[in-house]
Amino acid sequence: MFNYLAKRILWMIPTLIGITFITFLIMKLAPGDPTSIKLLFAGQNISPEALASELAKKEEPLQISDGYLTFAHDVSRFFTGEPDNTKVYKAIHWVGKNSLFYSKWLNNIVHLDFGLSTKDKRPVLARIQEALPITLTINIITILIVYTISIPMGLWSAVKQNSLLDKIVMIKLFLLYSLPSFWVAMLLLVYLAGGEHLNWFPLMGFSSDNAAQLPPLQRLADIGWHLTLPIIVEVYGSFAFLSRFSRSNFLEVIRQDYVRTARSKGLSNFKVLFKHVFRNALIPLITLMGTLLPALLGGSVIVEQIFAIPGMGMLSFEAVLSRDHNLIMGLATIGAFLTLISLILSDLLYAVVDPRINFE
Repeated sequence: MFNYLAKRILWMIPTLIGITFITFLIMKLAPGDPTSIKLLFAGQNISPEALASELAKKEEPLQISDGYLTFAHDVSRFFTGEPDNTKVYKAIHWVGKNSLFYSKWLNNIVHLDFGLSTKDKRPVLARIQEALPITLTINIITILIVYTISIPMGLWSAVKQNSLLDKIVMIKLFLLYSLPSFWVAMLLLVYLAGGEHLNWFPLMGFSSDNAAQLPPLQRLADIGWHLTLPIIVEVYGSFAFLSRFSRSNFLEVIRQDYVRTARSKGLSNFKVLFKHVFRNALIPLITLMGTLLPALLGGSVIVEQIFAIPGMGMLSFEAVLSRDHNLIMGLATIGAFLTLISLILSDLLYAVVDPRINFE
């Protein structure tokens, strides 16, 4: 097991470096920049002083050494046979300049320094730390509800296959899975959060404005009051999908020969289900659980945007709209790292669930 972990970690390092390089390259090749976006939203009446001020806020380019410029000039002349080919020379100059930028950025993220957000000049890590607890709260509650109910329901539905109750439950789950999350969110806001109907829940936000002055229990109740509708929207689709997915896995295992053999030996239904069926049906579910760790920190753009919750989803959405390169690259790097960690944890859980799996 230790040798396996060591090998996976060694492979994870170049994989993560490759992901960061591709992310960096895509951001550098993407059209537009924060300055042009600001000027676009500012309108046409821009004074020369304002334009100069915005341009001055752009990051200063790294200085390229004379030796590298001489090298680029020689390479362009070697490939073209001309002393000064502008396109080749500019391409090599661009690669060299951005290679230096990437080296500097990679060295910084090793020390958890993702740079400054171009939107408000605050550290990227500080902005993530503000949004992360909100998204973690929503996603942890959602995952606990979904997995606690969906897996037992999938097992029950598999045992009661083709019964009247099973058919009714499967039809309802199929209908739930078909409902768009943004549509359900809008319905909940219209009918339960003000307007001409019930006013049971707040329209937006993670907590009330005076939540900091409330006692701890009242503060938790206030947060729960604000998060009820967003969690309902997050839960229903995942609940429907996971229940049907669990049912199909349990049905596949129940039909196996070793389950019939266990029943023929006189084992109780409880032992057959939880000793032979349940553990073997967990392997596909563990594969699905491999996405939980990045999903915990990813946030939901649609839900957070509709309910105006300042979580990771809204942070990512705003970063893309404002061309906040440092914030986008920071979020992508953290997501890639968590995905790789999740894959390792999934492999370890395989060995826990099925003793026949041996990584050696």
